Amino acid sequence: MTLPDLDLSTRAVTTGRPAVRGRAGTRPRRPVITGILLAILCVVVLSPFIWMTLSVTKPTDVAFANPPVLWGYEPTLKAFVDLWETTYFADYLVNTIVVAVVSTVIALAIGIPAAYALSRYPSYVSALLLVLALIFRALPRFAVVLPMYDISRALGIYDTTFALAIALVAINQPFTIWLLRNFFADIPRELDEAAMIDGCTRIGMLRRVMIPLMGPGILTAGIFVFLFAFQEYLTALVLTDTSSKTVPVFIATQLGQTLPMLQQAGAASMLLTIPVFVIAFIAQKYLVAGLSDGAVKG
Repeated sequence: MTLPDLDLSTRAVTTGRPAVRGRAGTRPRRPVITGILLAILCVVVLSPFIWMTLSVTKPTDVAFANPPVLWGYEPTLKAFVDLWETTYFADYLVNTIVVAVVSTVIALAIGIPAAYALSRYPSYVSALLLVLALIFRALPRFAVVLPMYDISRALGIYDTTFALAIALVAINQPFTIWLLRNFFADIPRELDEAAMIDGCTRIGMLRRVMIPLMGPGILTAGIFVFLFAFQEYLTALVLTDTSSKTVPVFIATQLGQTLPMLQQAGAASMLLTIPVFVIAFIAQKYLVAGLSDGAVKG
């Protein structure tokens, strides 16, 4: 056995890892191959969005040519200009943002104390409430939305952003409570006892101790609820008509119409998708925490 072979064998014994031979200065190729495969996967996943981006930046006659024209045309933003000037897209976008923000605030205001109570008072009643919330969330959407349509008609609040926001709160509240409850369960109960010894009431302890500790969990739940409400289609379609129409409903009404209207629908889809990408990219660590930590722990 030569000295280099002896040295490799010694390393394998002392470190517990197999000896790896290679030329000096070379790097393993596996990370490079993994990066290339991930890049290809990203392109495949984003291909519909890329195709839509190309379609809305082409002249109308070029965008729908058969076979497709991939180059040799002058890009234009006419679809976006027409979207803002010839439709009520700005009003629909405002409605969408208002509904998403209002439903998120109300869902957190209700979900935080409810999740705290369910995490601190485990009993058969708490387990039953959690199971019922999960069943309600799993129901077909039409089974929930159609009664809401009748109720909004009876109360005279049909086609209002308030009715749509309240409906989305009811639909997304079980998910909010489950997620927040699991985050609260990770906080030691000794903190509750210490705060109560110092003279805090339950409400004071929740406001002064728990909510500051729950910052990442509350942010995670808020982001999820906001994205759910921002992209909701079926509930908005049933509970709105004209004055409170949201962007997803507007996009659906543009489909199957003239080619310029179809291009406007693509432009609206881009403007609706970009904020989702931005929020998901900025808050990705909180979203991953919500999916891995809060959503799977009981």
